[in-house]
Amino acid sequence: MTHQKPPRGRGTGSNPHNRYAPTRSEAYDDGWFQDIPPTQATEIRLETAKTVISRNTSPDIPFEQSLNPYRGCEHGCIYCYARPTHAYWDLSPGLDFETRLIAKTNLAETLERELSKPGYICKPIAIGGNTDPYQPIEREQRLTRQALEVLLRYRHPATIITKGTLILRDLDLLSELAARGLIKVGISLTTLDDELKRTLEPRAAAPSARLKIIRTLREAEVPVGVMCAPIIPMINDRELEHLLEAAHDAGARSAGYVLLRLPREVAPLFEEWLGAHYPQRAAHVMSLIRQSRGGEVYDSRFTTRMHGEGVFADLLEQRFRIALRRLGLNRREARISLDCTQFSPPGQQMPLF
Repeated sequence: MTHQKPPRGRGTGSNPHNRYAPTRSEAYDDGWFQDIPPTQATEIRLETAKTVISRNTSPDIPFEQSLNPYRGCEHGCIYCYARPTHAYWDLSPGLDFETRLIAKTNLAETLERELSKPGYICKPIAIGGNTDPYQPIEREQRLTRQALEVLLRYRHPATIITKGTLILRDLDLLSELAARGLIKVGISLTTLDDELKRTLEPRAAAPSARLKIIRTLREAEVPVGVMCAPIIPMINDRELEHLLEAAHDAGARSAGYVLLRLPREVAPLFEEWLGAHYPQRAAHVMSLIRQSRGGEVYDSRFTTRMHGEGVFADLLEQRFRIALRRLGLNRREARISLDCTQFSPPGQQMPLF
């Protein structure tokens, strides 16, 4: 892969091969060939989903059920671990992931149908575990808002992880859910450096805007925390304490972090980004990543994939824990348990005992 910088407003200009495609095309210059760049405009495909609740048994993920209104994400974060999933739809994890999006148009109806099944067991649903539910296309599609309306009507608990300011549009629903103990929000904060944000997460909200989200949610008494993710060696790891301090000052009362993960096609895309933006630092960054991943660029083991292992990873965890103690984050009062006992599908009689 070349180290050419991506088009402005996109995380990458590359469209690596879809690993599931039965054939592979290669350009051959016979004198007539014209190199037509891949599309940079955002396309939205509409999908009628059969199911919308996904389930997992991963021991290092704090939820068993999740809901993702969209496939692909216009934020264009170069490090996004969800990029490889775009290959399932015969699309590239590269530029396609940011520009060729899929919206589950019947999400609200399907969610309601699944929640109404007689054997359904209520457990918190994580909204945005794969792609951001408040990415720009949510402004027109409104699928995340529709899902929140269903969850409120069913008195069903949920969590949200996002870096999109559009979440404040739904403050009315979030406040009502919070008053019933049915919602927790996590805001992803990667850097306080606007220039780094511009290249790392080109269409995501600015750091100051994300801190404003935390502040506004806190004032509205909506439980809110911060997720410092990903932490990238020699790129943003020096900011860890500053990120936690800024989030704490804005009103966050819980925090977490994740060391950079580079599954499948994300690794070459990230290395291409490094070569374009930090060529003199690239080898050092990748060396520290391999040191933290057992000599590889990625380690998928449940016990180590989130925080890594080795000297650098251990130091990072120590810094995180010291900062938590100093700031009073993740104290017992911040560990709010969502209430599953209120779950009540409309039209169904509640048990007497």
